[in-house]
Amino acid sequence: MTMTPAQREGETAARLVAAAKAGDAQAFEELVRRYRKRIFALALHLTGTPSDADDIAQDVFMRAYRALDRFEGRSEFFTWVYRMAVNRSLNVRRDQGRRAEDPLPDTADDPRIEYAISVDAGDDPARAAELRQTYARLLRGLDALPAEMRTTVVLVVLQGMSHGEAAVVQKCSEGTIAWRMHEARARLHQSMNPDRVRKRRALSAELEGLLSELGLPVLAPGRA
Repeated sequence: MTMTPAQREGETAARLVAAAKAGDAQAFEELVRRYRKRIFALALHLTGTPSDADDIAQDVFMRAYRALDRFEGRSEFFTWVYRMAVNRSLNVRRDQGRRAEDPLPDTADDPRIEYAISVDAGDDPARAAELRQTYARLLRGLDALPAEMRTTVVLVVLQGMSHGEAAVVQKCSEGTIAWRMHEARARLHQSMNPDRVRKRRALSAELEGLLSELGLPVLAPGRA
């Protein structure tokens, strides 16, 4: 029977974990190479700051390495490290909120927006200005969601997890994940003006998928 990409990825990760447990340092380095970018992106979306995201990614893999002999494989390796990353990110976010002298990033200079614009706008200043407004509204709405709901949106929409995988990471039922996504769509609708979302040229697959997942219109080029 042909395996799905997710099944192949899980099998490869399990093989690397077994080798790392047996003392193969290169096997663990390969696990880091495979998952570090995704862990960094997850932490960036949840904390809003690249420095915190980088620290979290480093810390998560250090913790994983030290605890590898206690990892029993009842869940996938990536869900294990994702759970650690989510917990660390939410703790950092709470600490940010408590420190009045260290406010959460303003969306005008949000590194998540700058990254998305670099992907979607190319060298077109007008396009960049248009997308900056759309991204800023979307992120303001996303950041205003309750922490667990925001995490669910990031896992499912931006990280591409199934509801089942997100449920494992967040230790809840798939029904809870489905409810959070439904409620998030409703809340994000209220925080954005859909009539102002335009598509002059093709958006990145990530942004288009996010808008679609949230139920926001992605208009064809040239349509008002």
